[in-house]
Amino acid sequence: MSFDPTHPDFEYLAVDRKKLMREQTQTFDGKKACWVPDPKESFLAGEIQSTEGEKVTVKITKTNETKTFKKDDLQQMNPPKFEKIEDMANLTYLNEASVLYNLKARYEAGFIYTYSGLFCVAINPYRRLPIYTMSIIIKYRGKRRVEMPPHLFSIADNAYQYMVMDRENQSMLITGESGAGKTENTKKVIMYFAHVAGKTKEKDREGSGEKSLAWRIWCW
Repeated sequence: MSFDPTHPDFEYLAVDRKKLMREQTQTFDGKKACWVPDPKESFLAGEIQSTEGEKVTVKITKTNETKTFKKDDLQQMNPPKFEKIEDMANLTYLNEASVLYNLKARYEAGFIYTYSGLFCVAINPYRRLPIYTMSIIIKYRGKRRVEMPPHLFSIADNAYQYMVMDRENQSMLITGESGAGKTENTKKVIMYFAHVAGKTKEKDREGSGEKSLAWRIWCW
């Protein structure tokens, strides 16, 4: 890693490694652990007690209740080593329950950004977080995505770098339901581009002349 996860700037971006290590070393039985459907919370963690044909008896971890489900309604659970993983594309079981759990676990820990392959998933915190400061912009400038915690700035910087290096225009799609935070995220992307492009233009003026390329942001 090229950053210090204990730095105050990363309080809402990088997981506490010591705490995470404790969570990732919990006991786990992959043959029994599973996710079961729940009308209120979508899915709950459970432990398989017995199986009879297409019926599976499961003990719900949260309530200690024992319920019976159809085998097809159960979803496999990832081992603890994937707890609060930054890129969900690396999960062993990429099912709906595991994706929702990982997003929820990270959100409850204060991390609103999570990668899913090429995409960056953002969950509206409904409060202001100190993760868009000039100090953060400087830290993400010119860094590869794997070098830094998930952030919209990383996606924006990668697009900018591709534009500069490949000499091709770039596009970004920011999509989500009403109130998800599309407008705010679009503002942050524009703010980031305005800063890095301004710095680049200053260097171009000092060098061999200005160069111009374009980016396009779709907010849908």
